[in-house]
Amino acid sequence: MNIVEQWKQEDSNFIRKKVIEHNMEQLPDELKTPNENFSFVLRNDREEIVGGITVNTFWRHMHIEFLWVDKRVRGEGFGSKLLQKVEELAIEKDCRLIYLDSFSFQAPSFYINNGYEVFGVIEDHPKGFNQYFLQKRFDR
Repeated sequence: MNIVEQWKQEDSNFIRKKVIEHNMEQLPDELKTPNENFSFVLRNDREEIVGGITVNTFWRHMHIEFLWVDKRVRGEGFGSKLLQKVEELAIEKDCRLIYLDSFSFQAPSFYINNGYEVFGVIEDHPKGFNQYFLQKRFDR
């Protein structure tokens, strides 16, 4: 046996595939939903991307990976509109919840104002800031 420090996308994909295979063996069939990626993109009149949101769904939940709105159009409600789009998609996909993380220098209050609740915090990460984990449940 030999352990080697390296980064190869092919090897990383193989390890990920094996963990997913193991996880799927543990779950009952009714929980085995497809692993799907979705995004909504906000474009201005010149077709430039000025915002967007990326999400991943599986096991009847959605994970918000990234939400970004250009500084020039922040405060105009586009972030909330993007959130609404993925919430509608989550309900359509029969997701039980949406979860995400946000650093204190990002937008945890934005998510709280949109009905998300904090379920965990890593304090002083990165140093001097906090990392918040938030969720919005649909199965209550």
